[in-house]
Amino acid sequence: MVVAGLTGGIGAGKSTFAALLGDMGAHVIDVDAVGRDVIAPGTRGGEAVKARFGTTDRRVLADIVFSDPRARKDLESISWPLIEQQLRVLLARPGADVVVLDMAVLPQGLGKGIYGPVITVEAPEQVRLARLVARGLEERDAVARMKSQVSEPDRRAIADFVVINDASMDSLTVGARTVFQALRALTP
Repeated sequence: MVVAGLTGGIGAGKSTFAALLGDMGAHVIDVDAVGRDVIAPGTRGGEAVKARFGTTDRRVLADIVFSDPRARKDLESISWPLIEQQLRVLLARPGADVVVLDMAVLPQGLGKGIYGPVITVEAPEQVRLARLVARGLEERDAVARMKSQVSEPDRRAIADFVVINDASMDSLTVGARTVFQALRALTP
């Protein structure tokens, strides 16, 4: 089994790319969903988040952590160890030859040592912004989230595969097929 980390800035098309890899046979784990689960109300992580922030409401938390780097670090110190623990449990189960961990915060260090090759999906900033606004985010919120993330050059520096998503879905599908075949070639 090969476990790849998939990252990309918000609005770059990372989740769309992950879905394409899933359609091709990869087992995709949505690490954001794992993160939501480990800090859900009533869980150990949820209780720790509530103690630190006074809430587990995701929208309220987003407002706090996307405007305050120290708060974001506090949330990460609570959630990341729990996420990594759950990823190890999920990866211990028999499954597909190719597993893809879909996680935006991979470049910040989440899951380091759990995955091997890294894929980053990129798109020009204005394209990303337009996509986010079309999804319903206020432009200022979209810009704040984009600025809170690692830059594309930093993501590219750790990537084994760079996929540019500034054209058509057909072009993205070709990129996914190329990456999937390369990952399959890495399986023992």
